[in-house]
Order: sequence, then structure tokens, then C-alpha cells
Amino acid sequence: MALEIERKFLVKNSDYKRSTFSSFEIKQGYISTNKKSTVRIRITDKKGFITIKGKSNASGLSRFEWEKEIPKDEAETLFLLCEKGKIEKVRHLVKIDKHTFEVDEFLGENKGLVIAEIELTHEKEKFKKPNWLGKEVTGKVEYYNSNLSTKPFKSWT
Repeated sequence: MALEIERKFLVKNSDYKRSTFSSFEIKQGYISTNKKSTVRIRITDKKGFITIKGKSNASGLSRFEWEKEIPKDEAETLFLLCEKGKIEKVRHLVKIDKHTFEVDEFLGENKGLVIAEIELTHEKEKFKKPNWLGKEVTGKVEYYNSNLSTKPFKSWT
């Protein structure tokens, strides 16, 4: 199991699209969500994945994550076991210096929400913040994908 260290930000505008080097669609659902862990099934254009994530630490920056690529047809079958509420999004990869931002442009019930994530090697690691990066939402549970699957952005007031 690996430790995932990640910061999450809202995105202010679409300037990130000028620097995107790759984009692909993602569909994901959750077999299990609870306070201790989540089990996620993810399907991209060509691949399938099963991921288990542990509870975030107090800062919301770190948590344990185990992910395994599985055949896409197996992921599609497992997707049938997922809880109600699915996530659909387009992921844009943007390289800024030595880091790659994953910018998720949500679709469906979460349309209008755009979030950028950056994975770090340690919690205090410095990185260049591009001008399109907005408010930090690291550790804010409402922005977790597992939460967005059951309480979509369109339902927020």
C-alpha cells in the first residue's frame, strides 16, 4: 500500500486547457464508501482500475491508497455492483515544472465543477501555482469524489 499525498484546488478559469498535454474521459463508481475506506471502480478510455483508499489524516493531505489495473471488461462488470451515484469527468493533464496537475472537469450531475489535484512526495513540498488555480479545498469532504457521487455539485445551494 502506498501513501497518497495530494492537494486539491478549485479552478478559476479555463487557461489550463492551453497547457494540457493529454485528456481522457473517466467514469467511476463506488462499491463501498464509509468513514474508514472507499472501494472505487474506475473506467477510462482503454483501462479499468480498482482502488482502495483509506481515511485521510487530520490535514486531509495524506491517506493510504492501493490501486490495481484490471481488464476493462472486468471493471465494467464490477461497475454494476457500485452504489447509486456515478462520477463522470474529463481529466486534463497539465505539466507545470516538475509536477503534473490533474484537472478534472466534471460532467453530469457535477457539471460546472472543475478541480485540480497535485500529488506530492511530502506534505510540505513546494510547487509552482499556475494563475488558473483557485481556492484550496484539500481535506474538504464535500469535494471528495466519493461524496460528489451521492451529493452532486448541482444539488448544492
